[in-house]
Amino acid sequence: MTVSARNAARVRARSTAALGLLAATVVAHGQQDAPGEWLDRMADAIDATNCHGTVIRRQRGESEALKVVHRVVDGVVNERLVSQEGNGVEIIRIGDEVHCILPDSKSVLVEGWSNQSTLFSALPRSEVSSSAVYDFALVREGRVAGRPAVLLAVRPHDEYRYAHRLWLDKSSGFPLQTEMLNLDGDLIEEIKFADIAISDDISPDAIGPSIDLDGFTWYREPDRYRSVEVDSRWICEDLPPGFKAVSTKTEQDADAAGGDELTHIVYSDGVANVSVFISAPDGEEQSDWGIVGNANSYTVQMDDVEITAVGEVPAITVQRIASTMRRR
Repeated sequence: MTVSARNAARVRARSTAALGLLAATVVAHGQQDAPGEWLDRMADAIDATNCHGTVIRRQRGESEALKVVHRVVDGVVNERLVSQEGNGVEIIRIGDEVHCILPDSKSVLVEGWSNQSTLFSALPRSEVSSSAVYDFALVREGRVAGRPAVLLAVRPHDEYRYAHRLWLDKSSGFPLQTEMLNLDGDLIEEIKFADIAISDDISPDAIGPSIDLDGFTWYREPDRYRSVEVDSRWICEDLPPGFKAVSTKTEQDADAAGGDELTHIVYSDGVANVSVFISAPDGEEQSDWGIVGNANSYTVQMDDVEITAVGEVPAITVQRIASTMRRR
């Protein structure tokens, strides 16, 4: 049996034993709603709930406190996050535009974030509740930030993705605490409300900056690249189970004669996403690992291109995908 096969067998054994205990716990508590229904409620709550509170975010052994306002206006999510430590960075998102306010340097960075939440962009969708690569189970009821909540566990079948634990507000389905864990159960990231108030009465001013921006320098993400959806010439010959291509774009530098072209392919299993970037090589030919926040990356050069895979998945996943990209 190969190392990969042994790892997969170990994960399945752990998952099976754990889910047996989870099922018994759920029956004991008489919980009726299916996991998919809770995922639907969570998605609806993120798109409709107005709230404010304090979030504690733990990541790779470090923690920070954030003041959070989450407000929905005509279906558009508005968010403001203010760091309570360090230099007091503020992030304000209106739909798909994000302003990052840096008080120390008196500057504001403006970027596009594809209408993704700054806190809840990596949560599973309801259609993956019957996935062949994850098991979903309601574990128990409890309390988070003083509110009744239910715990939904998302457990992978193999070593190519992480596990998740979601504490959802029992009344609304809003995520009060989310955890991402590796195969050994070690915490990678936790986002937890220490206190929260759910209320429709949130002033529009609550989304504005808390400091005067007079004299600040504004930097906008350069609109240099034309991005077009295409049928890619590239495929992954050994894609991990459950992943499929959900987006393929070609981006071309509008300022360059002939254009420096970048291919961007997104693979997803419904919970985890991996982005693959294919471009002209930059420097000497080599393979290279990297970590950005919670994301692993792997870069390899082959023939006349450089291929980088990056995502909030185990290192083995980005290596396997980047190393097996081929032209059709």
